[in-house]
Amino acid sequence: MINSPNPKLSPEKYARLKAEAQAPYKGFRKFIYLGLGASGLIGAMIFFLQLLAGRGSITGLSNFALQVGVVALMIWLFRRESD
Repeated sequence: MINSPNPKLSPEKYARLKAEAQAPYKGFRKFIYLGLGASGLIGAMIFFLQLLAGRGSITGLSNFALQVGVVALMIWLFRRESD
């Protein structure tokens, strides 16, 4: 039978392989989301500090908003991936 697990595999290993087949590269995607979120957070902190120092302009404010949006998107994708 195709749907029955291989008798040589333990039930735990079979369940892990089945979960990986249903959602391939899940761990890798979560790692990418964390990396991009951290990058966006660093960028947001830099633009925020520039705004506080008075060096900010409309461009600085828009860049800050973009970085905050990237962080929010990565948080949303990470939470969606975890469910």
